Amino acid sequence: MDINVRAFRTVHAIVDEPTEPNKRKVSSRKGGLAGGPARAKSVSAERRSEIARKASLARWKKDGSLPSNESVL
Repeated sequence: MDINVRAFRTVHAIVDEPTEPNKRKVSSRKGGLAGGPARAKSVSAERRSEIARKASLARWKKDGSLPSNESVL
């Protein structure tokens, strides 16, 4: 393929905006927005605390600055 044709197609793909929104993306976004609050309602306070603690430990571990005493969290 000619380099000019490839460059034209690349620029066209980057600049070209879809005329109508992707229906699958719109539907997924809509479901995600409804799912979070619904899950929060259905999960007990204890379970939410457990989930948050686990997420916090994972973030600290990823960062590399996990405190030596993990029971702090």
